[in-house]
Amino acid sequence: MRGPAEKLFEEAYDWARPMTDAECTLRHLVGIDVNMAFAAGANGLIVGLGAPTHVKAPVFDAKLPGSWLVDLSHVDLSRVKVGKDKWAELDASLLPSPFTPKGEQPQGPAWYATPTVAYAVELGYEVAPIEAYVRHENGRYLDGWYQRLRDAFLATMADLGVHADMEPAAFLAAMDGYRQRDPELAIVVSAIKATVKGGLGKLRERPRGEGWKPGQPWRALSRATWRPDIRAAVISRTRINLHRKIVKHAAFTGQYPVAVLSDCVVYAADGTSPLDFLPYRDGKPLPGGFKLGINPGLVKHEGTQSVLWGEEVRERFNAPELNLARYIKDGTVTDVDNGE
Repeated sequence: MRGPAEKLFEEAYDWARPMTDAECTLRHLVGIDVNMAFAAGANGLIVGLGAPTHVKAPVFDAKLPGSWLVDLSHVDLSRVKVGKDKWAELDASLLPSPFTPKGEQPQGPAWYATPTVAYAVELGYEVAPIEAYVRHENGRYLDGWYQRLRDAFLATMADLGVHADMEPAAFLAAMDGYRQRDPELAIVVSAIKATVKGGLGKLRERPRGEGWKPGQPWRALSRATWRPDIRAAVISRTRINLHRKIVKHAAFTGQYPVAVLSDCVVYAADGTSPLDFLPYRDGKPLPGGFKLGINPGLVKHEGTQSVLWGEEVRERFNAPELNLARYIKDGTVTDVDNGE
């Protein structure tokens, strides 16, 4: 059985932190959610098409898909590169690490997919992989899959009155209650999203209902769709895309997320709308930051609750770092889900 440091463990975020005193003086917690986040993460992603090659002490190549054993514990989020020759000073204690699902700082070497290691370089830090499994035969295998799902999603949302070219305020208004306009079309939207989730899940299908015993192979391992490396690369890129926007937002506004769950990010704000904290100027968003819209990769309003609600929920369950992003949509917390 492999230990944690011997596994490629690229998963979506489940991170939260206690609110600061300044955040507690604000009135609301506002959640924003990335549309079709994992589909967007697959768009244009270069993945392996052939067998992996094992390499010792490789030079990192961001264009080469694979798994890299490398120590990223030296990456310091208090000073990161946010543009060409442009650095930002940040409060690292208020940010999740981009390298682990729980947002914890790595403690030593671990296996990462190419997008994760490339992001460490993008932030301005050198990397020195110990070894790697790389795939020299590669390509944009998922593009057709992404494009069909994107087109279906945008066409269905347009039928529900939500269009790709809307101004931010009009988009938020159109999204309000869109599912009630045509419940049958809303089911189609849910089916498209489930196809994304299920498609990625098939890439690392676990044993189920087959009389499987630990140590034995299971049926999915022999299928062409058994590609946990592709799943890891998509999740890695999706998580990194989100962290990049979080960093750009923090560098420009001084605002930090209170909680992140998969593709949902929660901020404290004075108002109830994403427009109360997203730095739009003349209708234009922060370059490289969050942008409201229906296209995959853009964000929508997930939900708003009061700061008092957040503090009361955490106090009730004696969980100062309870992930409020899990409950921000309607505020209902029947039991604490630890996400495991």
